[in-house]
Amino acid sequence: MSFSLEGKAFAVIGGSGFNQFPELNIHETSVIETPYGLSAPAVFGTLSGSDVVFLPRHGDGHALPPHRINYRANMWALHSVGVAAVLSVNAVGGIRSDMQPGSLVLPDQIIDYTYGREHTYFTGDEAGVEHIDFTEPFDPSWRSALIHLAERNQHELIAGGVYGCAQGPRLETAAEIKRFERDGCDLIGMTVMPEAALARELNLPYASLSVVVNWAAGLSPGAITLEAIYQQLESSIEDVKSFVEAFARSVGDSPPP
Repeated sequence: MSFSLEGKAFAVIGGSGFNQFPELNIHETSVIETPYGLSAPAVFGTLSGSDVVFLPRHGDGHALPPHRINYRANMWALHSVGVAAVLSVNAVGGIRSDMQPGSLVLPDQIIDYTYGREHTYFTGDEAGVEHIDFTEPFDPSWRSALIHLAERNQHELIAGGVYGCAQGPRLETAAEIKRFERDGCDLIGMTVMPEAALARELNLPYASLSVVVNWAAGLSPGAITLEAIYQQLESSIEDVKSFVEAFARSVGDSPPP
């Protein structure tokens, strides 16, 4: 891979079930104190020979809705423990015709529709002001390494797409989905922002592995139910775990720099 972790751990942000890899050797679980409050509980361990940090963004028991997650504390915590890169796992609705439920997508662009979230470390005064370049919101080298991994291991992965980030926690109306589609969105989710921007402010390589768990509102008959979403997520989680394990194994098998 052209992207190197330089012997450091990589991080996975997702749901609380991501620490249930049979091969994961857990060393400790820790809530990290940051200048922005406490992080979600981080699980430190080794997976297939690689150091990994798992962080459930919604906290224990999926207690926090998307707009109340302390994104600044979570990203600062991962940065402070020295991870080399972050893979964010995001449950999304599919808009583009080839992004049906069950698809795994590595988007390359974002449109942000969120509001009222603490979205920057540069708040003025002592923190100063800085205008980051966000032309490519996901780190290109990190994405390329993940795409190469998928090709090498024959994982079905759609490389590219526009992630529309909605405020939540409610799902969208059919008219909103039509608007997002006109805007150019291929997927709709609620959690990739401000994570991606905060990662960029910290110079932390960040990519999203988006799991399509339903067709977006109005694109399939009937109402969207949480039961159906959870069923699809449970079905897709094995593909996500397989992908993460393959990456950990590829890093663990690599000779040291």
